[in-house]
Amino acid sequence: MTVGEVIDLLAACDRQAPARLAINPLFPMAHRLGGVINTRDEMGSPVVYIAESRDAEQLGYLPPDVAVALTWQEPTEAPPRRRRKATGPDHDGH
Repeated sequence: MTVGEVIDLLAACDRQAPARLAINPLFPMAHRLGGVINTRDEMGSPVVYIAESRDAEQLGYLPPDVAVALTWQEPTEAPPRRRRKATGPDHDGH
């Protein structure tokens, strides 16, 4: 993904919304952004790094709908519930 593509995607977002990093598809977690660094790679080509916050604050699990949207997880549905038999005394008081 290029910087232009990121800018295009971000242009459609609420400018006041907090930005987060989604990390690790196998154990998806959310992290705070800490900075953007514009530099060059070992071949001299421009590259931009988006870093997590200095205190490396992990905010918790990535919401399942975000993991699904990133194709890191398959959509899941709760299993169907079976009706349970009533517990407690019989209808005749036993």
